[in-house]
Order: sequence, then C-alpha cells, then structure tokens
Amino acid sequence: MATDESSRDQRNPSRTCTVLFGRRSPVGRPLVLSLLRSGDWTVRIADSAPSLDDERGSVLSESLVVGRASYHQIDVRDQSRLRYAINGSSVVFHMGVSDTLRDSFYENHALLVQGMKNVINVCRECNAERFIYNSSADVVFDGVHDIHYGDESMPYPWKFEDGLNELKAQAEMLVLCASGRDGLLTCALRPSNPFGPGDTQLVPFIVNLAKSVWGKFIFGSGANMCDFTYVENVAHAHMCAEKALRSEVTAVAGKPLFVTNLKPKKTWEFVSLIVEGLGYQRPSIHLPVRLILFIAMPFDWIYGKLGVKLGVRSPMIHQLACTRTFNCDSAQKHIGYTPIIPLEEGIAPTVESFSHLAKDSPYSVHRDLSRPSKAEKLLGSGRVADLVLWRDDKLTFTFLLTLLLFYYWFLHSGRTFICSMATFLQICVVILFAHGFLPSKVFGFTIKKIPSSFFGVSEKTTKVAVYSAASMWNGGVHTLSSLAQAAEWELFFKVTCSLYIIKLLLSLSLSILFGLGIVCLFTVFIVYEQYEVEVETIIAASVSGITKLEMMLKKKLPGFLEVHIAHNNH
Repeated sequence: MATDESSRDQRNPSRTCTVLFGRRSPVGRPLVLSLLRSGDWTVRIADSAPSLDDERGSVLSESLVVGRASYHQIDVRDQSRLRYAINGSSVVFHMGVSDTLRDSFYENHALLVQGMKNVINVCRECNAERFIYNSSADVVFDGVHDIHYGDESMPYPWKFEDGLNELKAQAEMLVLCASGRDGLLTCALRPSNPFGPGDTQLVPFIVNLAKSVWGKFIFGSGANMCDFTYVENVAHAHMCAEKALRSEVTAVAGKPLFVTNLKPKKTWEFVSLIVEGLGYQRPSIHLPVRLILFIAMPFDWIYGKLGVKLGVRSPMIHQLACTRTFNCDSAQKHIGYTPIIPLEEGIAPTVESFSHLAKDSPYSVHRDLSRPSKAEKLLGSGRVADLVLWRDDKLTFTFLLTLLLFYYWFLHSGRTFICSMATFLQICVVILFAHGFLPSKVFGFTIKKIPSSFFGVSEKTTKVAVYSAASMWNGGVHTLSSLAQAAEWELFFKVTCSLYIIKLLLSLSLSILFGLGIVCLFTVFIVYEQYEVEVETIIAASVSGITKLEMMLKKKLPGFLEVHIAHNNH
C-alpha cells in the first residue's frame, strides 16, 4: 500500500527522504515527526505493516493529507518494494528491524544481513546521496566484559555471547563499507540502551523481569553503570548526522558514532525508577552473578539445543550486571550532537506510555519498603537476617563455605564424629599456638593478636544462656503437666504432630538432614519475603480450613467427650 507523492515531492526531490521502519521503531516515530516539524522534508515512511495508524489531528496525519508524508509497505527481502519506497529520495534513514526479528537465526540473518544488502543496493541504484543507519552500542559488547567509556576505536568482538548482536554488527559493517560507492555517503549511529514511549525492547524487558521470580533481586553489587538514551535524542542525532553528511564532513562518512544521554546511570537505579513508576516492587536483594550464571546453565543448554527460551539466561544476566558506558566526543565534535531531553525528563513520559503494563502492586499499597519485612523481623533484623536474606554477599558466602567445610569434615570424611572433633581441636590448638609466635608485621601486613578476653564468656552472656535454658526446661515441664492432666486437646495434637515430624526427620541420614536444613534456611525466608502477602493469604486460608475441620470433628465426637472438651476449654 502506498499513498501517491505530491507534485512538490517531484519538484524538489533533493528534500525527499525515506525513513525505513519509521512506523514500528520507537526511534523512527520521533524522527518522522521531527523531520515533518522542520518543514524542510517530504517524508516517505516505509514499514512492514500493511497500513499506518496515527491519531487524527497530529502532525503526521495532517502531513499525509497535504502530501508531505506518504506510507509504503515494504519487505527488506523484496528489492522491488524497496525500490518503490526509496526511488527519488536523497536521504534514507534505516531505523532497524528489531521488532520483526524472530528466534530463528536463518530468518534474522535474512532480515538483518541480507536485508541490509538489499537496502544498500537499492540506494545505490536509485542514486540516494546519504544513508544513516540506526545501529546499536551492543555491536562492540561481547556479552561478558565491562566497557568503560568505550569509543569508536573499539574493535568488534571476536566472539559474541548473543548471536543477535553479531548479526547487527555484520549489518553495520555492510553500511560502513558502502560509503563512497556510487556517490552514497553512509554512517552508523550507535545509541546505547534507547528507551522512550513505544519502546519494544528495554522497558518491556524490565517489566517482564519485575513480573518474574527474579524481580526482587539485584544481579551482583548493583554498582555497574550504563548509558541510556532517550529516543528523542536518538532522532535528533540522526538529523545532526544527515546535516554533517550533507556538508561532506569527512570524519563522519563511513564511520560509526556512539550516541548517549551523556549521563551514565547505575543500571539498577534506572530499573528501579521504571518498575516503581509502574507499581512494581524495586529489586533489593543482592545475588552473586556467578550464582545466577550457575542457575542459568540448564536454561542456556535448553535454548542452545531446542531454541526454547525458559527462565533466566546468560545474555540477560550479563546485560544487567555489566558496566557499559561510552564516549560521545566524536558525535559531539563531528555532527554537533547534544541531548535535547535530559535523562530524568525522559523517564516520566516513558513510564506514562506504559501505563497499560502497570500493576496495582500489593507492595505499593500494603507495605512500606523503608521498613524491614516480616521475614527480616523473624530473623532479628541483624547479622542473621543479612546472612540468610543475602544482604551481605561476602558474609553469606563465608558462612556457606564454613558449612561446606563442616559438612565435609564431620559427615563426608568417613571418620567418626569423635575422631573428627579431636582432629579439628588439634588443628585449632596448633594454629593458635603458631599465631602466638608471629611478629606484629609480616611482609608489610599487620597481624592482629587475639586477646585472652576473646575466649572468655561475659557474665551477661552466661546469665542469658542459663535463663534461656531454664525457660525451655520450665516450658517443657509445663507442657508435660498439661498433657498429664488432659487439659488441652489442641496441645495434645500439636505435640503429637511435632513428635511425628521429628521421627520422620530422624529417619533420614544426617548428611541428607543437613543438606535439607541448609536449602530450607536459604530459600524459605527469601520466598516468604518476596511473596509475603501471598504466603500470609495461604496461611490464613489454611488456619481457617483447620478451624472448620476441628469444629466438624468436634460435632461428630461422642457426647461425653464433647462435654469433657468444652469443660476443659472453660
């Protein structure tokens, strides 16, 4: 489908441009509007959709009516359709085909690489003068290593973790190599993490993350920085690049240029601003990257063998955990680029445009995130909570390593417990004795001496321990006394069930029991903290069900037992 060009288009073909994927691309839409608002261009919008949808009364709809804009349906694999959309245009903006990509490598190669060859060939055939490609900063990211203020001198990686980035790099190379052939000048812009209204990549990815089981977690320390670029600024950079190519700036033709908002931000701060704006809980629990990569191994294998995306995968982990900042000096110097929309001002309209993905989160209504969670309170809101809830990665890993050594030494070594304990104490004595002979400094490192008071137990600690033991003893005696008098049937059932559970646990081997204990310790509290409302709802429903069952059983008891139970309850 195409709208006929106006006579003005034919009289002044030098001011006609084609915006490939100007309908679907979140960068293409603001570029089209900027070109039309400038009043200098007749714009051909080319995309794969059969028609162009736009609000009535907008700049675009008015331009379509008067003939300053037209729409063409294209397929980059079909040169005849491309030729119809590009012929007569002096400038072609290629905004990328990200929205039409599939999971098939063959289809993606046909769209990105072969499609780019077709576009370049048609541009040369139709005597187009300038070609600006909206590439990506990810073409220099291998998917594993950090990038600190990378510039255009960075080479393409030898190996890409994400095959899609490799195809984008191949497409970019085709664009840059085509510069200077048949009078066509080209350049490639590399925006870093473009976002804005209509975004189909970054913001949906963040929202899906917030909805998943990983929405509560920060991958790594959370200190990694990234450059984010508002789509209006990317569109502005394209117009700046076109002017530079028109002026035949030699430093631009055939070159890539990084484009950012010039203000790197912590990745997880940006993620938190988006998810909180949409009503989701901001991530707060730190998980080590290596642990998440280990969890992702089976999902990577499934994707590699079957092409099925399940769970968290390595490219996603590195995307959120790596630093990726870029130097935009070349864009500022050679094309005069400067962001026109600050980063913070771009976030608000972005969040507003995704209101359909917002969630009436129970966390935003029922829970004050500045206060500790109930799971944290149960653990004492101290070092134990930091350890079990992964607040302090070093502390948690040290504790896990200690437990692993304990497991091996006492349960897996094949020695008896007494023999293992005796050997352990012997090693401790030797280490302490040797430590006493060490000088205050060894190779420049200060050796702290252990004071004798370190091994002492304070009177306060002793009293607390004795009082706790006495309280437990008295509680046990009181429970036995109540059972002996048959005073409380509920207590009888609680004790009976508890003893039965203990019996089941003791039937397991000590090593299995130890492993189950560790797994439960480091999963139950995290699950409770993440799904606090859901867990309490389930508990409340369970208590209500048990109460109803208890009432039903009481009604079916013989009369004398029912009277006896009622008498004891009073």
